[in-house]
Amino acid sequence: MLVRTLDEITDTDSDIKTENWRSKRIILAKEKVGFSVHETTLYAGTVNEFWYANHVEAVFVYDGEGEITDHGTGETHQLRPGSLYLLNNHDKHQVRPKTDMRTVCVFNPPVTGREVHDEDGVYPLVTEED
Repeated sequence: MLVRTLDEITDTDSDIKTENWRSKRIILAKEKVGFSVHETTLYAGTVNEFWYANHVEAVFVYDGEGEITDHGTGETHQLRPGSLYLLNNHDKHQVRPKTDMRTVCVFNPPVTGREVHDEDGVYPLVTEED
């Protein structure tokens, strides 16, 4: 059994900070459970372009409000506490938080914590063996 708190992750190598968002990586590939779990805060007023070409991501919003646009369809959806979006088709998307938006994200395959978004918003597929 593994028990971990956000306080244990804060300001460690598993606490990734950018000008648009902060992601605390709670469970990573090294745990060898087939997925990773992150608590991510997207900052109010930012525009975030993402495309997880190598991962499927589910995002549950538990605090704050914003919207997501699917670049493939042009559809925009409102996000608020209790919303979940699933990027099951490796969807190119844009997230625009109206307020700070706190989320829990699950990735498959799991991320290692060493990934960095490229110019298209893509995480490379990195494995523990890399």
